[in-house]
Amino acid sequence: MHIDLTQGKIGKSLLLFSLPMIFGNMLQQLYNVADTLIVGKTIGATALAAVGSSYALMVLLTSAILGLCIGSGVVFAQLYGAKRMDELKISMFNSFVFILIVSVLINIVSYLLLEHLIVWLNIPAEAVAYTREYLSIILVGIIAVYLYNYFAAVLRSIGNAVVPLIFLAVSAITNIVLDIVFIVCFHMGVAGAAWATVIAQVLSAVCITIYFFTKARHLCPSKEHMRYDKKLLNFVMVNSSLTALQQSIMNFGILMVQGLVNSFGFYVSAAFAAVVKIDAFAYIPAQDFGNAYSTFIAQNFGAKKPGRIQKGSKVAVVISAIFCVIASACVYGFARPLMLLFVNPWETEIIQIGIRYLQIEGACYVGIGVLFLLYGFYRGIGRSSMSIVLTVISLGSRVLLAYVLSAVPQIGLVGIWWAIPIGWLLADTVGIWYFFARKSQLTGTEAA
Repeated sequence: MHIDLTQGKIGKSLLLFSLPMIFGNMLQQLYNVADTLIVGKTIGATALAAVGSSYALMVLLTSAILGLCIGSGVVFAQLYGAKRMDELKISMFNSFVFILIVSVLINIVSYLLLEHLIVWLNIPAEAVAYTREYLSIILVGIIAVYLYNYFAAVLRSIGNAVVPLIFLAVSAITNIVLDIVFIVCFHMGVAGAAWATVIAQVLSAVCITIYFFTKARHLCPSKEHMRYDKKLLNFVMVNSSLTALQQSIMNFGILMVQGLVNSFGFYVSAAFAAVVKIDAFAYIPAQDFGNAYSTFIAQNFGAKKPGRIQKGSKVAVVISAIFCVIASACVYGFARPLMLLFVNPWETEIIQIGIRYLQIEGACYVGIGVLFLLYGFYRGIGRSSMSIVLTVISLGSRVLLAYVLSAVPQIGLVGIWWAIPIGWLLADTVGIWYFFARKSQLTGTEAA
């Protein structure tokens, strides 16, 4: 069920490996989209604003965990590509313990600082009570998020993207069914949406953990592998921590923009809650293709095949561009119907704000597609620090421009929307320049 990315036709291998990841992430997004859609339609715009703001905060809190899992997966792929199986199993054990500790700490601290986080988000007064109720429940699922994403990263590192997809499909369907039961039938409000998501997260975590220990025994560390190894742990920590830092910077910047958006009032906050979900869906293909490309780079980097890396990069650019053009056409052309999925037709002000955002972003998805490929390339060759640089450029310029442009009366709110693609363009320019300036060195670097 796994794909060896170090041999065979590059385009076919990348597509076969990336498509389950793309579908899997789409299903994962259904967790929050189902909450947003059903909450917006049945409870109202106030609850919609609360769930939207909570989503932004949860993305930030779990970004470190996801980054650690993604970064560890790159290390696993390098070791797997180099056929260093004993080191792979030792690094798996060390990273499992390390990320578990981080996840528990994040869970504890987020509960302790919950009220401060709500204040920091600058949530509209009407939505504060809903936000507090939703977050106090949704935080229960953080450990489940860790378990699923850790074992998914292990399986994907050896080219198996199908099994994580299957378990996500089951949990996504469960989430949607429970959303309807808890909110529509039992009238549990935002608490019902939160519990539906938590139960679905726990289900996916339990299923993939059982699968790993029963069907992927060849990857399970034995007793001799369950030991502290300073060198391998440092190798994992450096790569995974840099990726986690990148994810955290990215989502911290997004959260700062969320706070600015909330300052424009309830209608803008509600519109933003909807368009963020649409946005996330639109560039899932480019994002997960970038992650698949990263695994491709890591495996061939470990196998010391620079020629295949160069050929694969050219193929990846074409495929990613196709994904982005299709996404842009769909979002730009169907902005109004997409907004109507989340809000009622009579909430015209919210709809118009959302349409303006989607038309600006919808024309620029190629920019984020290129950036995802750059992230994947630099992670795959062990240069995660460069991914951080690009993230800082992209998000830093986005946040700065959002605050500056929105303060200009003639520009206002639309300045926040334009700041996003401008940030992508600046980061793309730097990342491409750096690649061509050091092309031979980067593609010929030896694995650690």
